[in-house]
Amino acid sequence: MSNLLFIFVYVTVIINLSNSLECYVCTNQDQNHEKCLNTIKTCEPEEDMCLSEISWGSPPYWVEGGLKQYYVSKRCATRATCEAVKTKTMPYCTYLWYQDWKCAECCLGDRCNFYITMGSSSLKSNIIVLMGCCITLLFGFQKMRVRDFILRFKGVHD
Repeated sequence: MSNLLFIFVYVTVIINLSNSLECYVCTNQDQNHEKCLNTIKTCEPEEDMCLSEISWGSPPYWVEGGLKQYYVSKRCATRATCEAVKTKTMPYCTYLWYQDWKCAECCLGDRCNFYITMGSSSLKSNIIVLMGCCITLLFGFQKMRVRDFILRFKGVHD
C-alpha cells in the first residue's frame, strides 16, 4: 500500500513539474545578456505568464556625467500581475532618450521572454523607413538636378 502511495505521489509531482511554465529571470541587469539569458526558473503553478520589464534611466548611484542606461528585469507572474504592471508602466513607456521611461510586456509559453521585444521591432522598422525616405529624397534631388542641368544646357545652346 505504501509503495502504491509513493508511486501516486511521484507521478503527480512529475506531471505537475512537466506542466509548469519556465521563464528567464533576472533583476535590474544593464543589458539582456548573461544572467538574463542564462537563468531559468520553473514558475509556481499559479504563475502562468512570463513578465519582462525594461527601463531607461539614471543609475541609482552617482556616476560622473550622469549617463543613462537600460535596466532589464524578467520573472514569472500571474496574468493579473502582468496586466497590473503593464497598466502601471503604460504612461511612462515613451522610449524618449532624454527622459526616464519604463515598459513591460507579458508572454505565454516556456522561455518566451528570451528577447526583449518591446519597441525593438518598431524601432528597427522606423530606422528602415527613415533610411528609405532619405535615399528617395537623395535620388529625387539628384534627378531634379540632372533634369535642370539638361534644360539649362538646352536653353543655352538653342
